[in-house]
Amino acid sequence: MNIATHTHWLPLTLALAALMVPGETARSADSHAVTLVIHGGAGTILREQMTPERDAAIRAALTQALNAGYKVLQDGGTSMDAVEAAVCVLEDSPLFNAGRGSVFTSEGKNEMDAAVMDGASRKAGAVASVQGIKNPVRAARKVMDQTSHVMLVGDGAVNFAREQGLQFEDSAYFFTQERWDELKRTQEKEKEIQKEYGSMAFPHTHLGTVGAVALDKHGNLAAATSTGGLTNKRWGRVGDSPLIGAGTYADNATCAVSCTGRGEVFIRSAAAHEVSALMRYQQLSVEKAAQRVVHEELVKLGGEGTGGLIALDRRGRFAMECNTPGMYRGYIAADGKAHTFLYRDE
Repeated sequence: MNIATHTHWLPLTLALAALMVPGETARSADSHAVTLVIHGGAGTILREQMTPERDAAIRAALTQALNAGYKVLQDGGTSMDAVEAAVCVLEDSPLFNAGRGSVFTSEGKNEMDAAVMDGASRKAGAVASVQGIKNPVRAARKVMDQTSHVMLVGDGAVNFAREQGLQFEDSAYFFTQERWDELKRTQEKEKEIQKEYGSMAFPHTHLGTVGAVALDKHGNLAAATSTGGLTNKRWGRVGDSPLIGAGTYADNATCAVSCTGRGEVFIRSAAAHEVSALMRYQQLSVEKAAQRVVHEELVKLGGEGTGGLIALDRRGRFAMECNTPGMYRGYIAADGKAHTFLYRDE
């Protein structure tokens, strides 16, 4: 059975409660309605290239993130608190391309991006091209909560994070041999490509990103996304993750979305908002809208095999779609059990 897309239905009482007018931004719900969905990046994830030990480690990290976020929801916390908690766990793991496991730029640095969005108010916060911040998702949350802005970048974002008392780490914390070796391999490939095709050909690898979407007991949605970007990126390149409507979006009237993949295609298609728009204007389900964006809209722009997304609606139904061989992903819903998946055909 192909369960690359998962749809979870809440009890009938909650489904009836969700039949509200389009402009309504919240609904009543009981504590069993809470749902959390996460991803840890999409890309060339093949069983034959995965050791049993790495498979187990990734599933364990996904489970830890799910449990951290779900505990917030079970304790009556907000969807925003839940996605922040889940993403922080993933940022703290060297297994994912975000926070501690971020890939290296062409200069051998770690430049990170993150965003959050609240579905009830549609307030959002984001940071881009930041260095040294242990948990960029926390910085994005501070931008949303403590400023009138949506995005801060570079040194300004870093200075703001220091003013807010966020935790910083030195470059050694973010160094992993795997990511460094990946950079060196990519740069060798770059030399070969440039020699054959010209000086402006720059290969990039690694499509990883982490993200979470949540529904709390108050019926509010939230989304969070964090990434280290592309291996060997240069010129201050920023992808879709911190761009509201491209890699991150949340609106109680439709859904919460977090994307992962080749950011340029997601930006050009406004992928996260497109899921919401298809639900709002064409009355598609979250499952159908996610499928349309990942397997049709992205592909039209040359995005076949470039990533995926997770999306969750206000009734607790969700989708986990990718057009790559795999996407690290998982969910916890009414049964309170963490379900994790790595490969597209799981």
